Amino acid sequence: MATEKQKAAARRNVKKAQAGAKEKKTLKHLSGETKTALGKEANKVRKGETKTRRELEAEARRLGIEGRSKMGKDELRHAIAGASAGDGAG
Repeated sequence: MATEKQKAAARRNVKKAQAGAKEKKTLKHLSGETKTALGKEANKVRKGETKTRRELEAEARRLGIEGRSKMGKDELRHAIAGASAGDGAG
């Protein structure tokens, strides 16, 4: 069974973690323009108009594109388009 001292330390740790999480709020610190862009991108994915990063990475893997894990969504789209265009020309 935990002592009162241990319980108090655990409560302090929980409070510190909660305060840190409240303080972080990473989306809060982004510009309005960035938040709007993120929302639009998320809506496109939900509607099926564009692929998720995971889907793009799977397609890049299938096409044998190297460095895909370090690429963002736009870079993956560009690399896939280039690789697909290269396949059709051959």
